[in-house]
Amino acid sequence: MTFALPLSFRHSDVRSALRHLPLRERPGIRRWSAAALVALASGFMIPVHGQQSTPAATDQTRSVNEWLTRLHEASQRRAYVGTLVVSAGAAMSASKIWHVCDGSQQMERIDTLTGTPRTTIRRNKEVITFVPESKTAFVEKRESLGMFPEFLGKPGNQIAQFYSVREIGAQRVAGHLADMVELLPRDDLRFGYRIWSEQQSGLVVKLQTLGGQGAVLEQVAFSELQMDAPVSMDKLKRLMKDTRGYDVHKPVLKKTTAEAEGWRLSEPVPGFTPMSCHTREVAGAAAQSPGTAPMQWVFSDGLASVSLFVEPFDPQRHTAESSAVVGATHSVNRRVGDHWLTVLGEVPPATLRRFALSLERTRP
Repeated sequence: MTFALPLSFRHSDVRSALRHLPLRERPGIRRWSAAALVALASGFMIPVHGQQSTPAATDQTRSVNEWLTRLHEASQRRAYVGTLVVSAGAAMSASKIWHVCDGSQQMERIDTLTGTPRTTIRRNKEVITFVPESKTAFVEKRESLGMFPEFLGKPGNQIAQFYSVREIGAQRVAGHLADMVELLPRDDLRFGYRIWSEQQSGLVVKLQTLGGQGAVLEQVAFSELQMDAPVSMDKLKRLMKDTRGYDVHKPVLKKTTAEAEGWRLSEPVPGFTPMSCHTREVAGAAAQSPGTAPMQWVFSDGLASVSLFVEPFDPQRHTAESSAVVGATHSVNRRVGDHWLTVLGEVPPATLRRFALSLERTRP
C-alpha cells in the first residue's frame, strides 16, 4: 500500500530499510525491487468478528476519501518514536523509527534491529542509506507517487470507484486506542487493507494487506510508540549529511516518459494511472542510445502501485519467464522483443499479467 501514511509505512521506505540492497547489485527482479518484505502473517485468517473490539469512536461513517485524508494529514502533524515490526510468511523484521515534521517537510530515521545493520534517513524526497559493515552509503531521490493530496483533490478522483470502506470497531495497538477500518476492493484487480488509526491523531499504527477471503498477506505494526516525542530535525539533518568514511553511491536518474522511450500499453488496466517514468544510467556503461537505458514506469490507483521495469535482454541473466511472491508483493517477468520486462507490485498476479501482456514497443 503506497498512499501517504507515515513515511515508515510505505513499502518503498520500510521494506527498503529492512532489506535494502542497491539496485545495481540485485540480480533479476531483486535488482529492481525496493519491496522485498519479510514477515509473519501470510495466509493467516483473522476474521473480524473474532477480534475483541469496541464500537468505533465516530458516530458518522466517513467516506473512503475522508478516511484517506485523515490518515494522510496525521502523518504531517506528529513527531513520534517507535519500534516497527514488518511481517509476512514465517519471518519477521523490526526497525526503530524516529519521525518529525514541521509542516513543510518531514524527516525520518529508520535503524534496522534485525539482519544486517543499516540506517536510512529521509527528508521528503531525499534518502540516504548507510551500511556500516561495508562503509557504503546509497543516495536516492524517491519521488512521491502523487497520491496525496493530488489524487484526493482531483475532480476525477476514482479511488471510491474501486474501493469501499467499512468501519469495524476499535482496538489498542502499542498502548494506543485505534479505530479499525477496512478498505475493500470492488474488483479482483487489487487487494484490500485493514487499518488501525490512532483515535486522537489519526496516525496509522497498524496496517494489514488482505487477500482473498480476508487472508492477511502481510502486516506492518508498531510494537511500541511514543507520540509527540522530542525528535530533533536539526540532528537528523546533520546525520544525513555526515558521510565521512563512507563510499557514497548516487545513481543518475533521468525523468522521461514511456512514449519518449518507445513504449506504451495497448490496453489500460482499470483504475491504474501512470504516475512517473525515469531511466537509470548504468555505471561504467558507454553513452546509451534512446530506449536502451533501464526504465521504470510507475502506475497507481491511489492506494496500490505497480512498477514496470524494462531493460535490454541479456541471455546470460534472463533465462526463463517466471513469477515470484513475498507477502503481498508479486512479480512477473517476460521477454518483449529485445527487452526484458519485470512487473512488480502489491496487487494480485492477474493484475501484473495484464500489465505485462499490454506493454508493447512502438519503435524498433
